[in-house]
Order: sequence, then structure tokens, then C-alpha cells
Amino acid sequence: MSWTALVGIAAAASAVAAQPAAGQAGRFDYYLMTLSWSPQYCAGKPGDSVQCGGPRRFGFVLHGLWPQYEKGYPQSCQTSEKLDAATAKAMLDIMPSDQLIRHEWQKHGVCDGSTAKDYFAKARQAFNEFKTPPRFQQPTRQVMVKPADFKKQVLESNAWLKADQVAVLCSGRYFQEIRLCLTKDLRGRACSSQVRDRCGAPEMIVRPVR
Repeated sequence: MSWTALVGIAAAASAVAAQPAAGQAGRFDYYLMTLSWSPQYCAGKPGDSVQCGGPRRFGFVLHGLWPQYEKGYPQSCQTSEKLDAATAKAMLDIMPSDQLIRHEWQKHGVCDGSTAKDYFAKARQAFNEFKTPPRFQQPTRQVMVKPADFKKQVLESNAWLKADQVAVLCSGRYFQEIRLCLTKDLRGRACSSQVRDRCGAPEMIVRPVR
């Protein structure tokens, strides 16, 4: 995922409206896990040979696990912890971009207060806990669905989540990503008022996995 794409995603998906704040590593209120729908990214980046042209057909990928305040979020906290190449490489199966992995560590992971290895282990644990609804597991054709119905199916597949712990985001009429609000021990919790659904169309389009 290119740097330009990262900036574009951040600008388009502005579910966390408050400005970032100078923070201290380890001091935050909860996590926001963002799962991006890879086919939507690939629709605009067909030249990405790793995520969009390789042998694996990605559905949801982990965009990030972000420490949050009840209002706003910390970023780029001071820490002596470093991200080593082996830890970054181990995440490529669910975060198919070395640049994305390093960006997420430098902006968000450093505010977690743990080592890079432990931070990404938590991110993987949270990612693995989420179950994709059956209808959206490797769809071969685009799916038209109301955002509320999509969320309902997410909740049916993830009994540990409640409606106020999940936000669905679109880019225009297209499903872009889902965000989950989690406690520090990775259980569902109510999102702050700044994290909410952002799909304006009555029905959204979920692009098929290539």
C-alpha cells in the first residue's frame, strides 16, 4: 500500500474526528481496530502486485489497531522500542504491505506501551477474533446490501460484539472498512461519540474478491 494510498484512506475515512494529541506510550483508553476491505482498495490500485495481484485473494485486511482516548487519540509517542524486520515480515499475511506495517507502528504502535512484537501479537489476536459473515467470505460477485443489514450480519457472526461497538464506513456507495472498539484486553466496548457509521447511501456495494 503506497504512502499516497495511506493518506487518501485516512482522509476519506474520518470516523475519528478529533485531532491527534501528544501522548505518552501506554496511556490511552481503548483500541480502535480497523479492518479494510481489500477489493475496494484494489479497485483503485490494480498495480499493487502484492495485495492485488498475488496468489492470495484478500477480503478483510488489518489496517491497524489504534490506541484511542475518549476524545482524540495519541500518535507518534516517544519510545525506545523498535520494529524489527522479522516482526514486520510475520504480519504480511494479514497486513500485506511492509510500508503499511511500518507506518502503523510509527504512528500508532509506539503509543501502545509494549514492544513491537507484543503490539503486533495483540493486533493479530484481535484480527483473528473477528469472523467475517458467511455472505462476505470470498464473494465472487458484488453484493448490494443496506449498511444496517451488513452490520446485523457482522453481529450475528460475532456474538461478542454489540451494535454500539461497530462502525461501518463507505467511500461513496462502496463499502470501505469496518471499525471495532475494543478494551485493552481486546473485548468489545462502546465506541466514543467520534466513532460512528459513515455510509450515506441507502445501499452500499461490497466489491467482490478478485
